[in-house]
Amino acid sequence: MTHGLRSNDDQLLLGRRVVIALVDTVDKKTRSKIMSRVRSKNTRPEMVVRRRVHAAGYRYRLHRKDLPGSPDLTFSRFKIVVFVHGCFWHGHGCDRCRMPSTNSSYWRSKIERNKQRDRKNQAELKSLGWDVHIIWECDLEGGINRLLDVLGRSK
Repeated sequence: MTHGLRSNDDQLLLGRRVVIALVDTVDKKTRSKIMSRVRSKNTRPEMVVRRRVHAAGYRYRLHRKDLPGSPDLTFSRFKIVVFVHGCFWHGHGCDRCRMPSTNSSYWRSKIERNKQRDRKNQAELKSLGWDVHIIWECDLEGGINRLLDVLGRSK
């Protein structure tokens, strides 16, 4: 018989060993199918931004791998890069960014790593002379309008 304490992260603490008790509401095959549909490129918010910017007459390159972080849109002529961030995945802190109640320690560290990587990539891009713009999923319209204003002033 084991005696242990439950923490808020669904972890069973046994002496020095930590055993994580994961409870999923769907089977492994269904979870795999759900997670495989989570995309990093060509997401709905990104497509909205691309359509609006293209309709305004601006042309751009997508996902340049030679730049830190592979920005979603790159306007080489203006030296501007754009990242379209999902609020949850990049830890925005708005209403859309609600932490899952199960396995929360994993998700906290995952999102913190994403935020650290974002900061590093933005610093590298700025040091290379790029103007970095972030458009958040929760403020898509406002972000697009701000980007169009910046592009209009850059002409």
